[in-house]
Formats: sequence, structure tokens, C-alpha cells
Amino acid sequence: MKPYSDDLRLRIIETIQANQLSQAAIARRFSVGKSFVEKLWQRFRTTGSYQAKTEYRRGPARALKNDEAILRELVGKQPDATLEELCEAVARATNKPRVTSATMCVELQRLKLPLKKSRFTLAKEKLNGFSTAESNIERR
Repeated sequence: MKPYSDDLRLRIIETIQANQLSQAAIARRFSVGKSFVEKLWQRFRTTGSYQAKTEYRRGPARALKNDEAILRELVGKQPDATLEELCEAVARATNKPRVTSATMCVELQRLKLPLKKSRFTLAKEKLNGFSTAESNIERR
């Protein structure tokens, strides 16, 4: 979402300074939220500026942003690796702290790298320790 224009901000400040209307009435008049008018006035009184902030950060930085080549190489070498195995391999290759499997999954999706399982790989031990009902049945 783009910030409101400086022209609109200036008109709101001038209207507040003229004491013509309440903040709620000003918000309705200019079709903005009352909280925007309150925050704009607060910011103008404390800093003297009505302009939009130039810095806008969109969430935390990606943990694997600079490791794209390493990740592509690891998936290319072993395309049937699990997310956990990829997390460990990337941590060893980059000497950085290990990322979570959710972070790895998001990064693979972002890079459009398939995490493809081969039907012929050996089944690995279950991580959660639970066993299926079939494994508990004795075969005769």
C-alpha cells in the first residue's frame, strides 16, 4: 500500500491548525482513517514533518537470501533429501546457524526447487517415534 500523498497530508495539517473541525470530521472529509489523522498530527507536533517516512521495512530479512547457489547445488546433488537433511547441509556449508524446516520449505518454494522424493529410496526412521499399526502386527 502506498503512503498518502504529501499534498493530502499538508491539507489535513492545515485544516487541523485552522481549528475548523474535529479530527473525526477531518478524517471523514478527506476519506482517511481517524487514527491516521491522529498519528499525522502527533508526528507533526513532535517532529515538524508531515511527509511520509521514507523507510519501510517489510518483515524480517530472509535467512537464506545469499545462499541461493549453495541451496541449488545441494538439491541438485541429492534431490530426494528431506527438509531436515537440507537444513543440516546448508548449515555445514555456510557455517551459519541452522534454519528451521519451515524456513527451508519457504525458500525452496521461492526458488521453485522441487523437493522430490524418489519412490525407490529406503524408508527412513520416523522422527516422532510413533509406529504405524501395520508395523506392530506380527507376520506369520
